[in-house]
Amino acid sequence: MSKNKLKTEKPESKKPRGNDPNVLKQEKEAEVKVKELVKDERTHKVMGVVCLLLAVYCFIAFTSYLFTWEEDQDKVFRYSASILLMDMDNVKVENLLGRLGAFVSHWFFYKGFGIASYLFCYLFFILGVNFIVGRRVFRIWRNVKYLLFGLVFISTTAAFVSSFADFPWGGAMGESISKWMSGFLGRTGAALLLMVAGLAWLIWKYNLDFSKWLERKPKAEPVTDSVAVPESAVVSTPPPAHAATANNRKNGLKEGNVSVIPPPSETEGPAEMQLIERSESITLIPPPAQVHEEEEEEIEEEVEEEAEESGPLLYIEETVEPASRKKKPATEDVAWEIKPPVVEEEDEEEEPVRQPVQMDPYEPTLDLRDYKYPSLELLDNHNTEKIVQDAGELDRNKNQIIDTLKNYDISIQKISATVGPTVTLYEIVPAAGVRISRIKNLEDDIALSLSALGIRIIAPIPGKGTIGIEVPNVKKSMVSLRNLLASEKFQQSSMELPIAIGKKIDNENFIADLAKMPHLLMAGATGQGKSVGINTLLVSLLYKKHPSQLKFVLVDPKKVELSLYKLIEKHFLAKLPGEEEAIITDTKKVIHTLNALCIEMDLRYDLLKEAGTRNIREYNNKFVQRRLNPQRGHRYLPFVVLVIDEFADLIMTAGKEVEMPIARLAQLARAVGIHLIIATQRPSVNIITGTIKANFPARIAFKVSSKIDSRTILDIGGAEQLIGQGDMLVSFNGELVRLQCAFVDTPEVEKVAEYIGEQRAYPEAYLLPEYVDEKEMEGKEISLQDRDPLFEEAARVIVQNQQGSTSLLQRRMKLGYNRAGRLMDQLEAAGIVGPNMGSKARDVIVKTEADLEEILNDLG
Repeated sequence: MSKNKLKTEKPESKKPRGNDPNVLKQEKEAEVKVKELVKDERTHKVMGVVCLLLAVYCFIAFTSYLFTWEEDQDKVFRYSASILLMDMDNVKVENLLGRLGAFVSHWFFYKGFGIASYLFCYLFFILGVNFIVGRRVFRIWRNVKYLLFGLVFISTTAAFVSSFADFPWGGAMGESISKWMSGFLGRTGAALLLMVAGLAWLIWKYNLDFSKWLERKPKAEPVTDSVAVPESAVVSTPPPAHAATANNRKNGLKEGNVSVIPPPSETEGPAEMQLIERSESITLIPPPAQVHEEEEEEIEEEVEEEAEESGPLLYIEETVEPASRKKKPATEDVAWEIKPPVVEEEDEEEEPVRQPVQMDPYEPTLDLRDYKYPSLELLDNHNTEKIVQDAGELDRNKNQIIDTLKNYDISIQKISATVGPTVTLYEIVPAAGVRISRIKNLEDDIALSLSALGIRIIAPIPGKGTIGIEVPNVKKSMVSLRNLLASEKFQQSSMELPIAIGKKIDNENFIADLAKMPHLLMAGATGQGKSVGINTLLVSLLYKKHPSQLKFVLVDPKKVELSLYKLIEKHFLAKLPGEEEAIITDTKKVIHTLNALCIEMDLRYDLLKEAGTRNIREYNNKFVQRRLNPQRGHRYLPFVVLVIDEFADLIMTAGKEVEMPIARLAQLARAVGIHLIIATQRPSVNIITGTIKANFPARIAFKVSSKIDSRTILDIGGAEQLIGQGDMLVSFNGELVRLQCAFVDTPEVEKVAEYIGEQRAYPEAYLLPEYVDEKEMEGKEISLQDRDPLFEEAARVIVQNQQGSTSLLQRRMKLGYNRAGRLMDQLEAAGIVGPNMGSKARDVIVKTEADLEEILNDLG
């Protein structure tokens, strides 16, 4: 029996681990970590440094071997590798890099490729540069092909030439190939083969032109005055092929019938700008057919690299000429025969065809290409169980509602219940002839009979022929933000600014688009979940948007509610220039920030006007398609979300100075991607005025203290009957929905902020235009001794464009109106521009950059 037991237990003890789900999960996680490590930019840079070290190490070891091989060779032969590398006292070598240098050099030179081993130093060098820079500076595959040919050819040639020398110039490989060739072809045949191979490589690489050596220059015949040549028949001699190629590389032009006009640089004058606006192009003569494919590839790569450096815009005209108009290229030595032009009928019908170059779309996320979105593992799963309501409680409440209505002679036909996280909705269908107002007036009586707080009657439910009675649950369920963010509705959403707010009574996830709201007004008494709601909105956006697509302006008069987000300052926050803290707590800085946002709004509207677009979505699509020129001030516009935690405190301390910019932003800013989230504890009419309410169609109300406050925020009662702890009413798209707000705890927000803050960020936070209060500048005289730091740059912009316009400085230098006006006044004091002429631009007194440099030197 014992043997049988052993036999039966033995296969059970050897279960395959490959099917274990835990093992498979660990293997997948390990595989994901390895892939992330391989793709990490830091890994590439470390590999680049190692490759550069190998290149320098091999170069020093090889060079030292040339002078110390006689002393070190016998030691390498005499001792084994283990003794040579591990013994630290008995063996001493002369190589500069010690025993390892002598051993490596011996293997590369004596047993390898000889003097051709230096090519490995070049290989390590180009690999290191490519890894460190992060892009293809050198073409690896082409250089590997050259390196393989060079190893064979150089080692064989060196061994053939130095066959009687003691030093292994060709190494073991070159010597073996040389001996085989000499025995197979003889010394003379081997020498001829090596010469032909070397010459063939030169022809292949440089496309040598042998026709120049055979042609003779004809004597130039004098042209007599009696021969009249029409201007239309004069033909200019085109430059040689190599000269055209060099000029094309210098000017960033591609060969062929394609004319490339690069975007104007910042140093170009107005004449050059006008040249590009007229789309005048230079027609290039096509190159000879013998130009090699690799040279054309090199030219195309150089054109692409110069286009990337100059900007994302490239204008190209392609002129397709008929066969009768195409001229064959010729060299300087060919004499031209001048004939009158022949005009055919087909030429008049054909017109040049202009085709734009097909370039890759602009990708704003490439600035932080290694940015990783926060994972759901950072959030806690507060409630993993499905919401279950006690059946006994449902029956008890149902019967109590029916009995209460019968006491008042109100009969119903049908009643049904929908269980939510915190509230259960009982839908009743009254009998025929029952007035809805009678049921509505029994709200307090039903609450008394159910012994429940927060009864809310919806008579009738919009879109349904029923009356709803919302009764709080005895056992409430918490809605976890992690579950909402993991839902397919949020993950697959195509919204521009998706925010996960909470769950409805029917347990449906409520996901809304802040860009379509377009502003959000929140109100609720202290401790009812208002701050958690703000964190829920912000974390939702952080999980969905890239730092290049979204910026936050956080206003926190309490100084402690939004301080968690200071870790993501250089990723997602925006601030005023010169400010240390991105989260605004001082009331005076709040006023400056709101006015700076108004300036940013005006600048964005100017950009939309120049681009011929109506909103930020159309503008960014046009910019991504490279149809807008950055040299004219165009840039990718991220969404800006202004969050004010306690609006009532700002109104009480600043009043109209805060209300005016808020009203302007609420009225105009939605089209340019600036959206507002404003929260307050007491939604009174002197805090939330009619102007503000009219431009905040989306509103969220947590539990408030009175029915008046509920009507102030929602224009309807009901918020005073909520039960608190995240229970809220959302008014959006003309519909009033009761939700349970998703819960995210403070440690979860800290984890998300730390995860984002530890990643590579922008050099500084997103800078808003500078705003200076005009009252502070009154009475101050303009002094050239205290010039603006951007004075010289502004002067060069004005002189180069010959346009004394304040708006030009705003667009080109991304300044606010006040600072641009101060710069213009300083330029007037310096004699660079003329006085103010009202709505017209100022006259530019300085006409050349040389005169401007003299003025700047005198001032400096």
